[in-house]
Amino acid sequence: MSIAQTIHGSWASRWVFIFAATGSAVGLGNIWKFPYIVGLHGGGAFVLLYLGCILTVGVPLMMAEVLIGRRARLSPVNAVAALARESGRNERWQIAGGMGVLAGVLIFSFYSVVAGWVLEYVLASSRGELIDIGHVQASERFNSLLADPRTMFGWHSLFVLVVMSILAAGVVQGLERATRLIMPALFALLVVLLGYSATSGYFGQAWNFLFSFETRQLSWEGALAALGHAFFTLSLGMGAIMVYGSYMPKNASISGAVLTVAALDTVVALVASLIIYPIVFSTGVDPAVGPGLMFITLPVAFDHMPGGQVIGLLFFGLVALAAITSAISLMEPAVAFLVEHLEIGRIQSCALLGAAVWLLGTVALGSFNVLSGIELFDRNIYNLLDYVTANILLPLGGILVALFVGWQVKRSALRSELAISNSVLFKVWYLLIRFVAPVAIGVVFLQNLKA
Repeated sequence: MSIAQTIHGSWASRWVFIFAATGSAVGLGNIWKFPYIVGLHGGGAFVLLYLGCILTVGVPLMMAEVLIGRRARLSPVNAVAALARESGRNERWQIAGGMGVLAGVLIFSFYSVVAGWVLEYVLASSRGELIDIGHVQASERFNSLLADPRTMFGWHSLFVLVVMSILAAGVVQGLERATRLIMPALFALLVVLLGYSATSGYFGQAWNFLFSFETRQLSWEGALAALGHAFFTLSLGMGAIMVYGSYMPKNASISGAVLTVAALDTVVALVASLIIYPIVFSTGVDPAVGPGLMFITLPVAFDHMPGGQVIGLLFFGLVALAAITSAISLMEPAVAFLVEHLEIGRIQSCALLGAAVWLLGTVALGSFNVLSGIELFDRNIYNLLDYVTANILLPLGGILVALFVGWQVKRSALRSELAISNSVLFKVWYLLIRFVAPVAIGVVFLQNLKA
């Protein structure tokens, strides 16, 4: 059935897909969460376990999502429906794509709030407002930002406008052009910051923190952390990889491209860790402080470093670029769906969706100030959006995609689209997508429900 053309446009090459998918995968979680869980759960032992989870769960599922998108050349909802028809299955399987589209929209609505904090710190760094700041002052500054709905509203609105403007420009002029500009800049900033951290005097301590092989620190909790991060870090279950796959050139190797994306995402996470922790250790603070690491601990650390103002500006610039590339991928599935379903242009689609996420994000940012007293299911609006997407929609969507590709799509269609010449490798992938991936993600799903 494979449809030759897409109404949305196509990537110029497989490398554009690789950089776009890597940009989707590289986000705020790479900056603070990955380094923390690595150090907490055994360093190098955890990294090996995590890589095993990437190869046995993340990569097979990512290949499945790209396969669906490229074969149908449609948005996630319609792509799953098209493959279901091709295989003589019930089109209701399209709910697997629908969950991803919905999750992306909901995540973007509160992700833009956090991205707004980053933009505020980019400006503060450029103005030198983080100079001569202690831990108490840094904490007060961040808390005052959370308590200021006007400032948060302004940055949230700007971020939504930037992302939706890129999307409105189209696949080639918008997404591809942004990818070509942002990803090299992101990699360049990583190299510069890594070079600085390597000369900080604490690089060896950071290396040991991340890679000391402490197998006794591994536990069932650590295994779940590795499995969960392997799933979430690759932007799976949210339709992003599926829709990016629909723009992928027909002659590009799906398996090769996916393995490259997984490798780049892991390298970026490790490099980010080696950038952050020499800075953290230079101040003698606890590295396991979560998001506060970025907005409280690091500004203090930058202030005590030679050239810290410049390094701080580069760091927050790096995080801002990562936030933009991730946010673009969150909204593209919904944009593509509206273009197909309502038969409207991208500009109109982006305007409708932009207004919706802007409004929902405005409500979410109120959770930190004017709407802090409003709770649903014992959670404020921001935390509820986070819980529903991360703990329910994303893992359920991932499970459904694995079950759909592994049990519903014709094997001949899978062989044709993946074009894996080695029959043994295809059988291994088929076994992983049918049994290992859905069970593993199911374990994460059940564990998350207890959170």
